[in-house]
Amino acid sequence: MARTNALFLILLTSIFISTTSTAALAPSLHPSPPSLFANILSTLGFQDLSAATAHANLSIATPTTIFAPTDSSLLTCPSCSIPLLLQEHSLPGLYPLHFLRTLAFGTKIETFAPNRCLTITSSPSATSFATKKVFINGVEITKPDLFNNGLLIIHGLQGFISHLSPLSCSVERMTTLSFPQHPPSTAAFFMMRLMLKDSMMRLRISGYSVLALAMRVKYPELSDLKFMTLFALDDSSIFAGGSGHSYVADIGFHVVPNRLLMAADLASLPKGTELPTMEKGQSLVITTAGGGGPLAPMRINYMKIKDFDMVYNKKIVVHGLSMPFPRLNPMPETGFTQTEKSRIGVSENGEVFDMMAPLPAGIFSAVDINNNHGL
Repeated sequence: MARTNALFLILLTSIFISTTSTAALAPSLHPSPPSLFANILSTLGFQDLSAATAHANLSIATPTTIFAPTDSSLLTCPSCSIPLLLQEHSLPGLYPLHFLRTLAFGTKIETFAPNRCLTITSSPSATSFATKKVFINGVEITKPDLFNNGLLIIHGLQGFISHLSPLSCSVERMTTLSFPQHPPSTAAFFMMRLMLKDSMMRLRISGYSVLALAMRVKYPELSDLKFMTLFALDDSSIFAGGSGHSYVADIGFHVVPNRLLMAADLASLPKGTELPTMEKGQSLVITTAGGGGPLAPMRINYMKIKDFDMVYNKKIVVHGLSMPFPRLNPMPETGFTQTEKSRIGVSENGEVFDMMAPLPAGIFSAVDINNNHGL
């Protein structure tokens, strides 16, 4: 009973701290109060890790998952540095047990210790998903989801513990989540790097693996941003053909740099607002303002947003699309926008056409689609 009450008080404290940090527009990456991590770990029975938190430099400013070895497990490595072990067993992002069970065998995830990766494995796939065991560098998670307040997750480990190898991230596979190393920089840069990793992982397991791979290719450019708003096309839409194929080549046209535009922010923008993209000289345009309800949804470049706030964290928000954005040019006479040649035409399979030419069968103008098809 006393332990339950103590955890409840710690939970209230952590919620208060996370609410305060979220309210900041651009939170700085300061180490969290050592007492917060220390109290949680101590209450859960991890006394040695609790004593090491002051030197592990973990931060409450980013979501964190800790794979916590028991005190008896730490005795298997008497020469190990416990603060370094804590860093090596802590990941940026939230990884509950049900999510870990979905990862491919051998997935590598970079830890808070630079150039050190944990390897995630699990029991054979023939085992029932509900009873599937997960192993972190060969050590079983024996006490999953001991603590989860939406900002911090703690799993308990039991087994032989050692420091991670400098080569722990060196085997490059599709399931490896290690990233180009940058020289030490500001706290804001470090935070953006962590948030990119978090969003790429979540996109990969949500049906947006092509986008996640494209983000990794553009990682050096994206990591220099302060914030990012991304409009995403899922794998099925990209592989379906038509205009979906152009999305990967035009991904920069679907990124609004240095702005975190959540659904409410987009809905508040008036018609005609231009949103500069990462593609030099190219902007997205609010062609229908928000607030019109289901019959008149907000549109950008004449396209409706399929899923608002699909993935988001402190630095990045991703909105889902059904089709890539077509390119628009301003009309000097009216101040409105149109396609590079004329009006937009959209076929039933989602392709965008020039409306100057006669309309082939099965192709509708953007106005017709607005009225009849609810794109």
